[in-house]
Amino acid sequence: MAVKGKVMMQAPELMAFMREVFQQVADDFNVEEVKPNEVTMRLIITEKHLRPGGTVSGPSMFALADVAAYIATLSMIGPQALAVTTNCSLDFMRKPKAGVDLIAVAKLLKLGRQLSVSHVLVYSEGMEEPVAQATMTYAIPPARVP
Repeated sequence: MAVKGKVMMQAPELMAFMREVFQQVADDFNVEEVKPNEVTMRLIITEKHLRPGGTVSGPSMFALADVAAYIATLSMIGPQALAVTTNCSLDFMRKPKAGVDLIAVAKLLKLGRQLSVSHVLVYSEGMEEPVAQATMTYAIPPARVP
């Protein structure tokens, strides 16, 4: 399902925005590719993302899905620091490979004035099948009238 519109922010602008407003986690992520209504993100896996047994933790996979949906939304509407997650459904489907980055592909299913709905597939780099999938809904703050 396609959402109409044009890309408002490309990867460099999105990463700069992340570093400005979410400096505490921005270096964990990289925007790999931006297309109309679709973003590919990378979670750079380090020791802090691992759980006992050496696999990537569920909270780290959630963070990637959440950030990918946020960045997909911002790519189409421009910088909105106060866009917030209002709903999430996340399925863990396979164990990720130990010690490799995760890649998320977020596609906008709906982009309205107040809500953005995305479908996100999370892959362990080098695996063809997704390790998780999520549906994420973001609330978009109302435009300010001067």
